[in-house]
Amino acid sequence: MSKLRKQSLPSLLAATLVVGSVAGSGSVAVADSAAPTLAPLDSISMPIPPDNKQTDAKIALGKQLFFDPRLGGDASISCSSCHDPEQGWAWAEDFSRGYPGTVHWRNSQTVINSQYMGRQFWAGAAASGEKQAPSAAKGGVAGNGENDIMEARLALIPEYVAAFNEVFGDEWPLIGNAWRAIASYERTLVQTDTPLDNYLKGDASALSEEQVRGKAVFEGKGGCISCHNGPLTSNEEYVNIGVPPNVRWQEDGLAQITFRFEQYAKGQTEEGYRHAKSDWGLYYRTKNKWDRSKFRVPSLRYTMYTAPYMHNGIFYTFEEVVDFYDAGGMDSEGRTTLFPENKDARIQPLGLSDDEKADLVAFLEAFSGEEMIIEKPVLPEYQALFTEAELKEVKK
Repeated sequence: MSKLRKQSLPSLLAATLVVGSVAGSGSVAVADSAAPTLAPLDSISMPIPPDNKQTDAKIALGKQLFFDPRLGGDASISCSSCHDPEQGWAWAEDFSRGYPGTVHWRNSQTVINSQYMGRQFWAGAAASGEKQAPSAAKGGVAGNGENDIMEARLALIPEYVAAFNEVFGDEWPLIGNAWRAIASYERTLVQTDTPLDNYLKGDASALSEEQVRGKAVFEGKGGCISCHNGPLTSNEEYVNIGVPPNVRWQEDGLAQITFRFEQYAKGQTEEGYRHAKSDWGLYYRTKNKWDRSKFRVPSLRYTMYTAPYMHNGIFYTFEEVVDFYDAGGMDSEGRTTLFPENKDARIQPLGLSDDEKADLVAFLEAFSGEEMIIEKPVLPEYQALFTEAELKEVKK
């Protein structure tokens, strides 16, 4: 596959900023030799599906549904349970919060800026926000919801009945339209005024001297720019960078159960099911052995608030992440991926000095603006479809 075909729309737009050439009829010409650069996020537009246009009413409905735990199995887990505004719109533990009685198996990624991405989840399992929302709300170790039960709950809430009718024309709320509304709300969760954005748009004072030096390390000796580039600070490729397994698999029995459940749910082979000791990432989608332990390059935006880091949450600080890369993709105990044959050739020891590490950490902080804390909406209450008198009349 050519490099052009691999790139998502945001990546193509980022490349256009670098190359500056657009072929006729809206097609984008991408030069493979173009050096990757950073760019302001507002230099590209949020991709909007043609069948789910943004409207104020739809966004308002999606906001309520994002925080409503009735879109789940036992009405205790909402989207915001694993994407908490006060925890970086993510979850501040190595593994995300699981459905009651379980534990999740991957780190929760932030919702901020997420809808710019061509695909959702660590291994790109969902093609859009409209597909991501039900995958989470109905996943066995996440929301564990059932369509009919969730629709029945919405039908018992007059405010939702009226809102779904206004926005989608539904006589009664349809669960598929709930996901469309949530995705529309998530497309409003964007941060474009970070110190880095302001610097890239010409404000030389937006970065400190230390951060400017860190930018030079990021783009030079550190090699970070090869993957973390463009407006999204991600090339959206799937890469094995050497992240070792989370030892919690061996220490937490509940996590081990979840791990085996996910192996089965994702179509793992019998041999793999019996012997896998780590998350195989992109492999679950492609079933190619060379994709084991590959994950989508995450955006660095808003990461000041989203620790811990990596797909399995094994690093809790920027300093740990920088040390990991400086060591060539090894943790402080010398551990690396269980599939070193798939480890990306760009991951090599860097030989950074302590000052260069400190500068790089300072620069990583420039990818985040002010923390985005909001007032959570007041959720509408249930109302019976029938009065007691009406039910008694039916029984006669």
